[in-house]
Amino acid sequence: MTGSEPETSGVDPSTPRMHNNESGSISSNTLRNEGQTEHVREEEATPAKGVAPSPGQASNDTPVQASQAPEEGRTKLQTSLIIAALASALFLAALDVTIVTTAIPTIAEQFNSTAGYTWIGSAYLLANAAAAPMWGKISDIWGRKPILLLAVAVFWVGSLLSAVSVNMAMLIASRAIQGIGGGGIVILVNICISDLFSMRRRGSYLGIMGMVWAVAGGVGPILGGVFTSKVTWRWCFYVNLPISGVGFFVLAFVLKLHNPRTPMRQGLAAVDWLGSLTIVGGTLMVLLGLEFGGVTYPWNSPTVICLIVFGLLTTGIFVVIEWKIARFPIIPLRLFKTKSNVAAMGVCACHGFVFISGSYYLPLYFQAVLGASPLLSGVYILPFTLSLALVSAATGIFIKKTGKYLPCIIFGMTVMTLGYGLFIDLEARANWAKIILFQIVAGIGVGPNFQSPLIALQTTVEPRDIASATGTFGFVRQLFTSISVVIGGVVFQNQMQKQYPQLLAELGPQTAGLLTGANAGASVGVVGQLPGREGDIARQAYWDSLRTMYIMYVAFAGLGLVIAMFVGSRKLSKDHTEHKTGLQDMRRRKETPATKGDVEKGGDTSGSA
Repeated sequence: MTGSEPETSGVDPSTPRMHNNESGSISSNTLRNEGQTEHVREEEATPAKGVAPSPGQASNDTPVQASQAPEEGRTKLQTSLIIAALASALFLAALDVTIVTTAIPTIAEQFNSTAGYTWIGSAYLLANAAAAPMWGKISDIWGRKPILLLAVAVFWVGSLLSAVSVNMAMLIASRAIQGIGGGGIVILVNICISDLFSMRRRGSYLGIMGMVWAVAGGVGPILGGVFTSKVTWRWCFYVNLPISGVGFFVLAFVLKLHNPRTPMRQGLAAVDWLGSLTIVGGTLMVLLGLEFGGVTYPWNSPTVICLIVFGLLTTGIFVVIEWKIARFPIIPLRLFKTKSNVAAMGVCACHGFVFISGSYYLPLYFQAVLGASPLLSGVYILPFTLSLALVSAATGIFIKKTGKYLPCIIFGMTVMTLGYGLFIDLEARANWAKIILFQIVAGIGVGPNFQSPLIALQTTVEPRDIASATGTFGFVRQLFTSISVVIGGVVFQNQMQKQYPQLLAELGPQTAGLLTGANAGASVGVVGQLPGREGDIARQAYWDSLRTMYIMYVAFAGLGLVIAMFVGSRKLSKDHTEHKTGLQDMRRRKETPATKGDVEKGGDTSGSA
C-alpha cells in the first residue's frame, strides 16, 4: 500500500495505528500529519520479481521509523499479569466443565433427585454453547474489557449461587448462569489476546490458553473427587470465588484496551436482538432434542422430533436474519465466503467433536472396564491431558518462531487420527503400556489444533470481523463438543442394547436390563460388583461397545484431516494494529466497503497444503 491509497474500512482515520516490528525491517510506510493515521507495515512474504505487491504485501524500498507498538508499550510484568489473569479466568471456565463429574452422584443423592443427575453438567454446556455467539459482537459495541469483566462477574455470581443451592432446581439454574459467563470468558479471552498481540506472537499466548484448558479438564475430576470426599461438593463452586474475584480486579487495573464508552441506550439499540434470540433458541432446541432423545423420551417421540425440527428451522431463520435484516450481525455470513475459512471452521468442528471423547469416555473405560474409582480414573487420564497441554504450548512457540500454522493443523489432525485409531486396540484388561502410550499419541495429536485453526481463520478476515470470527469459532467448537457427547452416548447405548441377548443368557434379566440401553452409563457400579466370569462378560460388553464408538470418532478425525487440506496458508506478520471498538467505528466500517487487502496482516495466501 502506498501513501496515495485511501484508507481501508478497517482503519479509523482519527486514531494512530501502531505496529510492532520485531525483525528490525520495515517494508513500507505512510506517515500522515496530525489527525491522520501513521501506518507502518512489515510483510514477510515477498512477491516474485516483476510482480506487483498485493494489498497485503509491500516493497522494502523506504526505511522509516516505526512508532511504538502497543505490545512495546507494556512492561513484561504487565504482560505477565494480563496473561495470568486471563489464564486464571479461562482455567475456571474450563474447570467447571469437568469438576462436577465426580461430585454428581453425591449431589443427586443429597437432593434426592435422580432426574437432575444429567442436568448438572448439561445446564452448563447448553448455556455455554447457546450464549457463545453473542459475546463477540457485544464486545465490538461496548469494548473488550467491560464485556470480559461482565462475563467474569456473571460466572462469579453463578458460582456463588451454585455453592449455596438448596435444591436441584436452584443448582441447575445456577449452573446455567455459570455457563453463560463461562462461555463469555472463553470467547473474550481469545479476542483480547488477538487485540493485544500481533498475529505472529498471539500463537504462543493462544497455545498457553490451550494448555490451561487441557490442564483444567484433566484436574477437574480429581479436584471434584477430593472436595466431595474430604470437604463438601459445594467447594467445587466455592473455589471459583476467590480466584475469579482476584482475576477480575487484576484485569480491571492492568488490561489496557480501547474503551469506546458507548452509551447504554445506543448500544442496546445496536444489538442484533432478532439474531441473538433465534440462534439461542435454535441451538437450545437442537441440543435439548439430542439430550432428551433415547434417555428422557424415545427418539421417535413427538417431543424429540419437534425440538430438533423446529430448532433447525429456527436456525434457518437466523441465517436469513443475518443475511438480509441485521445491520450488525452477530455472525456475518461473509465469514464463510472463502474456502479457507469454511475449512478452518470444519477443522474446528471435527477437532471439538473428537477431542471431547477422550476427556469424556476414557474415564468410563477406566471405571467400567478396569474397575477404577472416579478419582483414580481422573489420575489415569493424565497422560492424555499432560501430553495435550505440553504440545499445545509447544505449538504456540513454533508458530511464533516460524510464522507458519498450516503444518501444525495437518500434523495435529494426522496424529489425532492415529491416536484415536490406537484406542480401538485397547483391551478389556489393564494393559498399561498401551493405555499410557496410546493416550500420549492422542494427546500429541489433539494439542496443536486448539489455536491453529483459529489463527488460520483470523488471517483471512477483516479486522472488523475478528471478534465475530472468534465468537463463531468458539460457538462451533462448543456446539460440536455438546453434540459429540450425545452422539457418542447414543452409539455406546445402542451397542450395549445389541448385546442384551447374550447378557440376558449369562447374567439374567435384572442385571442385563441394568447394563443395556440408556441404563448402561449409570450402571458402572453394578459391573464392579459382579463376581468372576459374570464380571468378565460385563466388562467385555462395555469394551466392545466403547470400541465401536471410537471407530466412529476415528472416522470424524479422518474427515477433519481431509478438510484440513483446504485451509489456506499465510506466513504471519510480526506487526500489529490495535482494533478500535464502539458504535461510531462500527457504523463507519459498515458504510465503507472493505478492500481485498483489508485483512489481518499476514502475507499472501499460498494455497492449500
